[in-house]
Amino acid sequence: MAAGRHTIVKRLHFCYGHRLLDYDGKCAHAHGHNGVLEIELSSRELDHRGMVYDFGDVKKEVARFIDGQLDHRMLLREDDPLIEALRKVGENPFVMKANPTAENIAKLIFHEARASRLPVTAVRLWETHDAYAEYRGDD
Repeated sequence: MAAGRHTIVKRLHFCYGHRLLDYDGKCAHAHGHNGVLEIELSSRELDHRGMVYDFGDVKKEVARFIDGQLDHRMLLREDDPLIEALRKVGENPFVMKANPTAENIAKLIFHEARASRLPVTAVRLWETHDAYAEYRGDD
């Protein structure tokens, strides 16, 4: 019999703005989202408490990055001329190497969660109520 896996999902909310370069459509203009983030964690074994991970600890670890770096910030690609304009008026945009698509933001958060040693298996970023992007680990 194959071994199963236990999975939990913690949902967090945050607001962010972005725009996409090299894009022909509405998202080429600066705009904002009320994002819903789902962090999926998985393990073959439960800890001594019978948990994959404590939901409160997941929130604490992921929120540290979200609240400190992404929430209520403009997420922009490193060559976006809007970066300098925002800095001139005292704003501090979050700068990414890649276009700040939902796919790339999900990947960024996935790697930040892994760096915090969370057993994350997937990150889903709901950009709107009916559309999300997911980044899933290879393992």
